[in-house]
Amino acid sequence: MVMVQSLAAAMASLLVSSALCAEPLIDNERVTVWETTGPGAPAVHDFVGVPLARPGTATWGQRGEAPGVAGSKSIVIELKDVSVAPITNASGYPDAFPRPRIEKLFENDRVIVWSYRWNPGEPTPMHFHDKDTVVVYEDDTTMRSTTPEGKSVVSHYRSGEVHYNARNRVHTETLLSPAGSAVITELK
Repeated sequence: MVMVQSLAAAMASLLVSSALCAEPLIDNERVTVWETTGPGAPAVHDFVGVPLARPGTATWGQRGEAPGVAGSKSIVIELKDVSVAPITNASGYPDAFPRPRIEKLFENDRVIVWSYRWNPGEPTPMHFHDKDTVVVYEDDTTMRSTTPEGKSVVSHYRSGEVHYNARNRVHTETLLSPAGSAVITELK
């Protein structure tokens, strides 16, 4: 009987991973992030779906729904049942969001999802991140991040690349490449 249950669990896991990438792109205490090319097995957690074929968009899905769009590459951000309160901003800088040229796609009790396009050579205002974020880059992007102390790091991102950024950081960003846009999910 135990062997039959283990086999059933293994088959269910295989079904989920066949619709999603074999390994999660990110898996930590807050989220599991997958890449998919079509509707997969029902999600284990509530999720944000970011269809890469439709830049600047995202959808909300609930546990038990099948994430993804048939024939379209999407990023699925499954939200684990862990909530962390935002950090109080004592930095003297404004919160990261909202900011000029950003669009709020939606907000609920779990997330705030934003669409943002950087302008080449134009730094964002210096800002404080009070929440953890998941960033889905929609263009091949080269970005310089600079702290208030003047320390800079240049990073290169590919279209469809996903990053988890921990809260409690202050910086400004300057786009160094011709294009740069992302869907940014703030975790509540």
